Amino acid sequence: MITKVTGKNQVTIPARIARMLDIQPGARLNWEIGEDGTLLVHVLPRRGQLAREAAGMGNAWLLPGSDPIADLIEERLSDATPLASH
Repeated sequence: MITKVTGKNQVTIPARIARMLDIQPGARLNWEIGEDGTLLVHVLPRRGQLAREAAGMGNAWLLPGSDPIADLIEERLSDATPLASH
């Protein structure tokens, strides 16, 4: 497929390629020049996808039965100072 570069250095992604790679508006593309001078374009994962992949990554280092969120809440409650009554 052949596309044309505009005066603002913009390129339209052919619809067939956009569908095949699920490229949606707002997608981020990483442009690189290969060692042989070829242009390489990589579709970067969406931020939501990265967040889903990162969720729970640290669970492997938790001790069995530990609940860091409950521990944090308990710590914050114990640190809280009562408001002075007027």
